[in-house]
Amino acid sequence: MNANALSMNARGQARRAARSRAMDVGARAGFVARGVIYLLVGLLALRIAFSDGGGKQADRGGAIAEIAEKPFGSILLWVLGVALAGMALWRLSEAFFGQAGPDGNRTSRRATAAGRFLFYAFVSYSVLSYAAGDRSSGSGSSDRQTDDVTARALQWTGGRWIVGVAGAAVIGAGLWMACRAVARTYHKHLRTGTMTRKVRQAVDVTGVFGGTVRGAVFATAGGFAVAAAVQHEPGRAKGMDDTLRSFTETPAGPWLLAFIAVGLAAFGLFSWADARYRKI
Repeated sequence: MNANALSMNARGQARRAARSRAMDVGARAGFVARGVIYLLVGLLALRIAFSDGGGKQADRGGAIAEIAEKPFGSILLWVLGVALAGMALWRLSEAFFGQAGPDGNRTSRRATAAGRFLFYAFVSYSVLSYAAGDRSSGSGSSDRQTDDVTARALQWTGGRWIVGVAGAAVIGAGLWMACRAVARTYHKHLRTGTMTRKVRQAVDVTGVFGGTVRGAVFATAGGFAVAAAVQHEPGRAKGMDDTLRSFTETPAGPWLLAFIAVGLAAFGLFSWADARYRKI
């Protein structure tokens, strides 16, 4: 068998693995894990809205720490980390072989899948490291990490432009998420024909509301990064926790954060609907 045939055979095997039952299960487990994280972040943010939150962080690190404190928390973190690894592998398969649907082979969609693979691979690694006993991983403050990264970037030549462009990109991503949620573009990724009318309504409520709020939070965080670049003050950039807390400083006070918290929890529920009805 020549090298060409071997290459084609290996590619065929990889494609079959990408379409296998194991990949399907891994992807759906990943959506469940994503839902758990967003639901916990929403609940932590709701707690912060009307108290100091008991020192908890309303971000991924806070959610991981919250799980770790529960009975069998370490086991749950291992399950969560492995599920997120399943999500990462599925996104990697999309980057190589395209997504489900008629336009799934577009270059832009493959590039987006590659970016999502990197993100979920990092999150999975941080959760698994925390479960293995590395308490400096996974539960670190997103605010402190954001400050550190921003301060370091601002010291580079052209650092203000780099931070500003990155912030603008996050704003754009947030607006893109919100617009897609409002337009209900997620319908093309779901097996809506298998849903009852009530389930479809529930999916739309959580998908539109949760997705819009999620996008708004990202866009707000991006706005703080742009402000940090313009004013050359790293402290202006905010991680998830400080971004959420900033909503309490508006005229609406804690009620706006409570609204945002419910939206993030709703996105968590929508992720569970993704786990059940997503076209993999």
